[in-house]
Amino acid sequence: MATQLDLQEQEQLDELKAFWNQHGNLITAVLVIVVGAYLAWLGWNAWQRDQGAKAGSMYDELDRAAQGGDADRAGRIFADMKERFPRTTFTVQGGLLAAKTAAEKGQLEAARGDLAWVAESGAESEYRSIARLRMAGILLDDKKYDEALKQLDGIESPEFAALVADRRGDVLAGAGRLEQAKAAYRAAWDAMDEKVAYRQAIEAKLNVLGASPRGASAGSVAAAAIASVATTATTATSAAAALPAVTASTAVTASATATAANTSNAANTAQSASAATAGGATSAAGTAR
Repeated sequence: MATQLDLQEQEQLDELKAFWNQHGNLITAVLVIVVGAYLAWLGWNAWQRDQGAKAGSMYDELDRAAQGGDADRAGRIFADMKERFPRTTFTVQGGLLAAKTAAEKGQLEAARGDLAWVAESGAESEYRSIARLRMAGILLDDKKYDEALKQLDGIESPEFAALVADRRGDVLAGAGRLEQAKAAYRAAWDAMDEKVAYRQAIEAKLNVLGASPRGASAGSVAAAAIASVATTATTATSAAAALPAVTASTAVTASATATAANTSNAANTAQSASAATAGGATSAAGTAR
């Protein structure tokens, strides 16, 4: 009996040796590849964390320079970050911050360069979209309308659709293409959530152009209110045009900001006129006055 078991064990051992002789090299190679890939993955993650930590430290320095208004230092730090850590999120964010600081100091050429790098090299489409949106604003201030529109055409992120349409309206209005500007502003107003406060600024721009998104108001009361808003907006735009370009789309934003409160008052006045049914036309006219 013992001899029979020994023979069976020997046969199994021989089969195992034959299998290993046939497939052993392949199994060894696969194991080496799997273990090597796992170790490489661990090493890559460790390197990424190290790069991120170093880039984060440099971003903190850039942020301090920006808060101090030192655009030159912020630009130098960002240039160093681009060279050493071009693929980190901190570097992309640093580019946006360096561009903002440069623009506030009137260094528009440096700001355009920083934004161009982010627009081309940013790993995430959201950052690329922000860079192109800000670039369009700077080009608008420089009256380079066609170049600004090209930047807007390059924005891919659908979540920026409303802001892109609004900025497109600013550019078209600056270029004197008012009908196209109305259409762009209307698209922005339609696309933006009603809960977003900036929607009122877009509505103010439409009112200034005589294209209220809410339709015709109650008789002459609304007409007088819109005329008043337009007069205020013209004054605000003229004042903004006399100031140096600090941020993107300065003049348009100033106009919208100046008219937003007046637009709200105008709407309230119009609603009051429409609601004054007891007093008839005479009472409505008194409300308008």
